Amino acid sequence: MKKWIMIFFAGIVFSSCNNNGKASKEVTNDSSKAINATKMNYPYTIDHPDNWEIGSPENTMVALSALKGYENGKIDESMKYFGDSVHLLFDGMEARVSKDSLRSMFTKSRGSLKSLEIKMGDWESVISKDKKDEYVTLWYKQKWEDMKGNKDSLSIENDIKIKSGKIIELDEKSRKYH
Repeated sequence: MKKWIMIFFAGIVFSSCNNNGKASKEVTNDSSKAINATKMNYPYTIDHPDNWEIGSPENTMVALSALKGYENGKIDESMKYFGDSVHLLFDGMEARVSKDSLRSMFTKSRGSLKSLEIKMGDWESVISKDKKDEYVTLWYKQKWEDMKGNKDSLSIENDIKIKSGKIIELDEKSRKYH
């Protein structure tokens, strides 16, 4: 079996060298289509399996810019990226709030901190295949010091729904460190 695999890969390398890279792209595209065309029999069912495609970098910029404004204590800068009404989902809280209420919440929470640092881990922008839903997910570590000098940190994941270039939903999950 190992011989066949080696021969197969040697053939791919050989053909890509002789065709100025065209075969390499074709193999990648063909294998991507094969992966996407494979019907999976998942152990759980949902209404729309495998429903997401890569989203826009503009949406990623919206999500990151809103977070950066908050990190820097520039709440008005952060608020530019939010819609008039935002659905918030935090641990122990779910509410639909106006932009003014959100501004007040952010001002109060950020104002209680002496310093805040975000170490971004990764992000991904996705869009549903029917183009109706767009999200950006951010994974990061947040460290802060409050006004009393207490330091703490969290691992955070934000799922941010964006519509027409504005954040309309913020779903935050967090985990405390030991």
